[in-house]
Amino acid sequence: MTNFVAQALAGLRVLLVLTVITGVLYPAAVWTVSRAPGLHANAEAVDTTLVGIDRQGDRWFHTRPSAATLPASGGSNKGEHDEDQDAVVAQRRTEIARREGVAQDRVPQDAVTASASGLDPHISAAYAELQLPRVAGENGLSEQRVRELIAASTDGRSAGLLGEPGVNVTALNRAVESAT
Repeated sequence: MTNFVAQALAGLRVLLVLTVITGVLYPAAVWTVSRAPGLHANAEAVDTTLVGIDRQGDRWFHTRPSAATLPASGGSNKGEHDEDQDAVVAQRRTEIARREGVAQDRVPQDAVTASASGLDPHISAAYAELQLPRVAGENGLSEQRVRELIAASTDGRSAGLLGEPGVNVTALNRAVESAT
């Protein structure tokens, strides 16, 4: 019987220690870090390029549309055969073609299909190239200079082989802002 009591007390001690660590110390540490200065400014993540920030106006490169209502993250669950989704995509294609001064068939797919989370900072090189003349003109920069900024903000394939290279819009807009 004493062996059972010793094992029960050892198990109870482990339970108490883990409860304090996972139920008190870890949540307190996460809460403290989330309150650190510099993480948020006007509800915009700062000092990070891991989150897509869609700045409004013609001076900036635009991210993919979001299926989420900010500040939340989540998808719409609408598929390619959903009539509402088709109408939204067609409307986006028309608006982007008008804004960029191009034919609708030149608008890349990622410009009109939503990011499920709304947090992805990457767009395709084709979408960045489409926006290049507008952003260069609005910021008084040469197209060559903006092309260099795009190249510097382009991330390669994941693990060197997965997916396509993507242009980080958050980093790119910060570079454009610094160049003006």
